[in-house]
Amino acid sequence: MLSPDMIAANEQLESQVRRRRTFAIISHPDAGKTTLTEKLLLYAGAVDQAGSVRARKNQRRATSDWMALEQQRGISITSTVLQFEYQDHLFNLLDTPGHQDFGEDTYRTLMAVDSAVMVLDSAKGIEPQTVKLFKICRQRNLPLLTFINKLDQPGRDPLQLLDEIESVLNLKAAPLNWPVGTGDKFKGVYDLVSQQVLLFERVAGGRYRAPVAVTDLYDPRLATLIGDAAYAELREDIELVVGASAPFDPAAFARGEQTPVFFGSALNNFGVEPFVEAIIRLAPAPQPHMSAQGLITPESEGFSGFVFKIQANMDPQHRDSIAFVRVCSGRFEKDVVVHHSRSSQKIRLSRPHRIFAGERETIDEAYPGDVIGLSNPGAFMIGDTLSAGVRLEYPPIPAFQPECFALLRNTAADKYKQFRKGLEQLRQEGVVQVLHDRAGGRREPILAAVGQLQFDVVLSRLVTEYRAEAEVQPLPYVTAGWIEADEPALSALYWPQGSLMTVDPLGQIVGLFRSEWELSYFVERNTTAHVTDAAGIALRPAR
Repeated sequence: MLSPDMIAANEQLESQVRRRRTFAIISHPDAGKTTLTEKLLLYAGAVDQAGSVRARKNQRRATSDWMALEQQRGISITSTVLQFEYQDHLFNLLDTPGHQDFGEDTYRTLMAVDSAVMVLDSAKGIEPQTVKLFKICRQRNLPLLTFINKLDQPGRDPLQLLDEIESVLNLKAAPLNWPVGTGDKFKGVYDLVSQQVLLFERVAGGRYRAPVAVTDLYDPRLATLIGDAAYAELREDIELVVGASAPFDPAAFARGEQTPVFFGSALNNFGVEPFVEAIIRLAPAPQPHMSAQGLITPESEGFSGFVFKIQANMDPQHRDSIAFVRVCSGRFEKDVVVHHSRSSQKIRLSRPHRIFAGERETIDEAYPGDVIGLSNPGAFMIGDTLSAGVRLEYPPIPAFQPECFALLRNTAADKYKQFRKGLEQLRQEGVVQVLHDRAGGRREPILAAVGQLQFDVVLSRLVTEYRAEAEVQPLPYVTAGWIEADEPALSALYWPQGSLMTVDPLGQIVGLFRSEWELSYFVERNTTAHVTDAAGIALRPAR
């Protein structure tokens, strides 16, 4: 029989789980992801006024962009964690990079959330980087909310955008509101559920919450605000949408098969408040996680979590390393002693932090859905499981297939020690994969990355954090295969001309190839070797 204290603790845990929402925001570059992030913070009261991605001379920088290179270029490069409260709910927002070249950091972040927000540019619709990130969401069956942004600018017909979501992503779209006017006539949204019109007022620079007036579709002011023709079109569109669109299905949404769609302008705060409230209503609370020992629910007794990100030098004054841990179950308490799955050792977690972009504060407790930062003197690696009480092991976080390769040259001989230290730290963080020519023809390390920008990140961080100078030389390879074969079979492998045999830090043979066809041909010719991609999935020759 449970004691009153145990019953109270269980009730508190369940209550804390119910009020949390842990989600990421994904988008193609310039769709407005960071602007929407800032406005979520504004409406939650986490910032007094919202910054702008492109900071004006006297404006704040975006809260989520804390790294020096991010502030120089006005883009998000590394994933950050933003925890804030809204209407008695606690949001854990994992802000993913929105630049042209994603890194593995982006994909790993999607392993640590329970849902995602997809931001689309109303003029451009579905774009290539959105498709890449959506594929990761689909692999995990993540529930996805869609915010179609920039309705205050010239854009495409909203009905066309819904069709594109369904045809390109094979994702059913269920609009829950509809724009009242578009472009410079955009005045608000019609809530298809409550059948109310929300009219917003512009505020200077979009830095403060937009006042909103509530009315109905038949208010004569609407025709005056947007014009008679636009008003007639609005009523026709709503009749068409109500009659033709599939109703919102919470079960299909939870399976990642349907997305609720919202329209707005993050820059002007139009539609942001109803969207934040929709996240509370629709996004799931922390979900169970499968482990090697079975399904672990958030309410399971005993803390457990996994490391999904390592970040060094967030605080230039301390030059330390932080391991980001997603709490999966139980109540985390400061000084808890946990089992470390990879080393089978016991570790006391005595310095936990709450992370807010580049800032941090010491905490005493955390709950499922939260992301905590742990000081990392080298004990933690990406994918490690930590658990108190019952020993658990969550599945490893997969590596992602590199598409870009380059030699990294140290250009300052007297800074070689700093160069090696910095490169090793960046490798441990997963900023890039590091390979070496197995035959020794090239002494310089070979960098492998998902996107070209990761090479700029390496160079920038080597300079700013380690005082090391380096340069990169692009290599002609576009893909890689991880090869398992015994030594006699290895020496007998057929290699296409121009390919290269390298080795990773674990001693695994990695072949680099100049085309997908070359890799497929290599697999076809070498039947004695087992060849996989970076995630360990066996490769098959193209037929």
